[in-house]
Amino acid sequence: MEDRHDQEEIYSQRIKAGKRTYFFDVKATRGQDYYLTITESKRRMRDDDTFSYEKHKIFLYKEDFLKFVDALQDAVDFVREELLTPEEVAELDRPRPAYDEGREGGYSPSRPADDTY
Repeated sequence: MEDRHDQEEIYSQRIKAGKRTYFFDVKATRGQDYYLTITESKRRMRDDDTFSYEKHKIFLYKEDFLKFVDALQDAVDFVREELLTPEEVAELDRPRPAYDEGREGGYSPSRPADDTY
């Protein structure tokens, strides 16, 4: 079995969201089989005033991409249509500044050492 640390990372995007950071990484196995890892990282304060990072990771294999995207869209649509007020939906739909891939994540063939995952 391959060591996961030896697998090639070929695309990466980082999304900062409040106290959390999400990483979307496309990787390839030695046999050129592609998969996606989605990592949630939360910074936690320790008792000694230092920080640690709590991480949760999902491995998503290429044969499941479309099913995953469909289920995610269905869940988002349900929340928007059934659970949120019109005001909350309007806030979600509010125009935001354009995402600048060069500054906050975006494509990166190799992540700088200061990223926390």
